[in-house]
Amino acid sequence: MMQKLIVGAALLDDLSKPTRLLVARRTAPAALAGLWEFPGGKVEPGEEAEQGLLRELVEELGIEAVLGAELPVRAAALKGLPIAADAALGSAAEGWPLSGGAVMRLWLAAIADGVPTPLEDHDELRWMPLSDPELIMALPWIPADFPIVAELLRVLG
Repeated sequence: MMQKLIVGAALLDDLSKPTRLLVARRTAPAALAGLWEFPGGKVEPGEEAEQGLLRELVEELGIEAVLGAELPVRAAALKGLPIAADAALGSAAEGWPLSGGAVMRLWLAAIADGVPTPLEDHDELRWMPLSDPELIMALPWIPADFPIVAELLRVLG
């Protein structure tokens, strides 16, 4: 049986020289309401991961996006840091482990068209300054997203 694949976007103000990250606050389900996450969602049967992510961004935020690089699960390796601590996470194609046996793959992305608006599943969007990683980490994230956020900030830093 295939794992449930969740796709997410680290929406940046600029793919080449990013200074801000867009984060979204969930409204549902009740257990996750009020927690922050990367916009995205489930990949539908027959969809490629990237197609599913672009569709979810239209549905959730009303934007067209351009995708950049996928965040490797072993992101520490990109900075020449020891990877022993996260070696068990697997490859990017397998994804970041989430609760309930699901996995998440995350892409860097930028807005190609539209203004992000919380259309479904979210009640607030916030641009966060990448110059203040502690502020980003201090948000009440969905627990499974914390290691992904930490790796993203390390790669972008």
